[in-house]
Amino acid sequence: MSTHDRIRRQQVLREAEGYLELLSAAPERLAASSLVRHRLARRVLKTLERVEFTGPRKAQQLYLQGLALRAMDLFGQAIRPLEQSAEIDPENLHVWLALGWCYKRVGRLDLAIQSLEEAAEVDSDAAIVYYNLACYWSLASNVKHAVHYLRIAFDLDPNYRDLVDAEPDFDPIRRHPGFQAVREVIV
Repeated sequence: MSTHDRIRRQQVLREAEGYLELLSAAPERLAASSLVRHRLARRVLKTLERVEFTGPRKAQQLYLQGLALRAMDLFGQAIRPLEQSAEIDPENLHVWLALGWCYKRVGRLDLAIQSLEEAAEVDSDAAIVYYNLACYWSLASNVKHAVHYLRIAFDLDPNYRDLVDAEPDFDPIRRHPGFQAVREVIV
């Protein structure tokens, strides 16, 4: 591959990442305007189509494609490129998190949990992984696992305690004594 081709591929990836950053920079305004959100996401997809990617750059392309589809609420369609990205780059924590997000939204809690367990193997210090595992296990009405993972998330980052009250994923177990006990522990 020539230097020009390598630079071109890197520019395309950066451009696509830039559009995705715009999507996340002002989520409140963009959430109100799904038209703008979809336009930016489609721009990501079109940008990524401009060149052919291989190797690690292919993993990044597929990941960005999955994020764009997820931004358009096309969770089922986002899964395949995210799975392919994970196959190429299984050490990318963000791919596993995105996969879990999409699996949850298509009603596959089993696969969402599996994805987050993979993420925990990649980075055992990422509190977000354990917090999301607690959410998914709660949705599966498994208090024991939900509380276990919530404790780990709190140990890694006590700031996650502030999110629990507003998190609807915990509604299925909110009244369970085990869940209430983990919430009442003082740091």
